[in-house]
Amino acid sequence: MKKVSAVIPAAGSGTRLGVEKQFKIIESHPLWFHTIKPFISSRVIHEIIVVVQQKSIKSIEKILNSISVGKNIKAVLGGTNRQNSVQNGVLATDLESTLICVHDAARPFVTEELITASISACDKYDGAIIALPCSDTVKLSDNSQVKETIDRNKIWLAQTPQTFNRYKLMQAYKNADRNNIIATDESTLMEAMGFSIGLVEGHPDNFKITTQDDWERAEAVTFRKVQGRAQE
Repeated sequence: MKKVSAVIPAAGSGTRLGVEKQFKIIESHPLWFHTIKPFISSRVIHEIIVVVQQKSIKSIEKILNSISVGKNIKAVLGGTNRQNSVQNGVLATDLESTLICVHDAARPFVTEELITASISACDKYDGAIIALPCSDTVKLSDNSQVKETIDRNKIWLAQTPQTFNRYKLMQAYKNADRNNIIATDESTLMEAMGFSIGLVEGHPDNFKITTQDDWERAEAVTFRKVQGRAQE
């Protein structure tokens, strides 16, 4: 059975929300803890690497050390930006892992099904990302003026998890370092190398918490899920 390492970047500053969102408490636990739970439960995830800031690493290590799940879970230091942080996480993974599954700490409603789907798609592609098909009309602009309307059937909104062949992801990082490429996700780095990336349809609940409106939406989703469990 192939080994899969999960890398969870949680070293962001949360500037748009005004606080470090990954540490905000929801349903009695910090946000990042809710995010890693499906990875802990997943049978296809071999280990979990949580990437954090220097000031947070001791407190997170304490929590991680209290978790007994039969798989390796550890915290490592992040870098100067998301790309560097994820790369640090990848470098800390088990060398026997053939796939790397990257997921944003600020997407706490990821499911085991989405994790498994992104991994399974790598049987066909060099990598696979969870994404949502676009339902809105999309305009290309230039200086606040519409230049053209883009065919929305060709537009997908990228989410995470994003899973990649480990060897090819490392090639993509080397290419990015060599050519000073800074991207907002690993798929972009893989695409720059010409690697094939599959699309797996995600779920609207798997949104990234960035603003106060997102946080309020997260609280509403949590309330709905708690109510659903109570009625089971």
